Amino acid sequence: MKFDMPLSDLQRYKGINPKPDDFDAYWAAGLKELQAQSLFYELIPASFQSKAAECFHLYFTGVGGARIHGQLVRPKGQTRPGPGLLWFHGYHVNSGDWMDKIGYAAEGYTILAMDCRGQGGLSEDNLQVKGTTLKGHIIRGIEEAPEKLYYRNVYLDTVQAARILCSMENVDETRVGAYGASQGGALAIACASLEPRIKKTAAVYPFLSDFKRAWELDISNSAYEEIHYYFKFIDPNHEQEEAVFQKLGYIDIQHLADRIKADVLWAVGMEDAICPPSTQFAAYNKIQSDKNMLIYYEYGHEYIRTLGDKVHDFFADLLEE
Repeated sequence: MKFDMPLSDLQRYKGINPKPDDFDAYWAAGLKELQAQSLFYELIPASFQSKAAECFHLYFTGVGGARIHGQLVRPKGQTRPGPGLLWFHGYHVNSGDWMDKIGYAAEGYTILAMDCRGQGGLSEDNLQVKGTTLKGHIIRGIEEAPEKLYYRNVYLDTVQAARILCSMENVDETRVGAYGASQGGALAIACASLEPRIKKTAAVYPFLSDFKRAWELDISNSAYEEIHYYFKFIDPNHEQEEAVFQKLGYIDIQHLADRIKADVLWAVGMEDAICPPSTQFAAYNKIQSDKNMLIYYEYGHEYIRTLGDKVHDFFADLLEE
């Protein structure tokens, strides 16, 4: 390790970003607000279609009235309920190509891939906040009440997407998984922590964990660069440092990790300078359910050879009735 901890230390590391005292009440209130949201969704056939699957644009109304978009890909000719798979994308981009999901649909999964609010897809971000957001979402709403944090609403969107998927006639709600990499990995973890019906979760080098540790490292060129910019341009004397990290604690996945009931497959690249290994281990080490960490010593935040096959095999149990 050139910049982070040795593996022996990582395996014991529990994170340093503070957990707010009212953390549990914060998420209880969020879930209560979500409970009032309808599970109604709209399906619009996509221009892309496949011989193996039906493809739709799916829209629902998230907390705060935002219109959330996803891709729904379901098997053709399915005669009884099968497994479901939630699919979350990386930072700034979107749910990707339809073709990415066809292989899973051909095996019997119904996939719902959600676009994050205001990023590269079709979901809208209608969060109204004061102060700067610079260029990023981590600090969006940081100068207001914790309920105004951008990722609070995105995490609740993942739960609403999960509930919608579980409600579908062709989906067996006892066989639903969540999958994502980077930001998507964080959302898969958040979703599983807030929706206990998630059976299996695969998280590849997750983002949004142990913000203060990320800040201690060289984050000016990482996924956490927005924290660096915030202090540099908004709070150069770090007068609000304690308050900033306290508030970020509400959306820190390490504080949600011990709620997870699902089986977890986690992949980490030990040369990952985008989402440093220590930030990931901070969350992984708090998971109490069955879990497995795949360690890739020579890999960073990049495509990892053979990992896709291992993720496929991890979810295969969902195909069994």
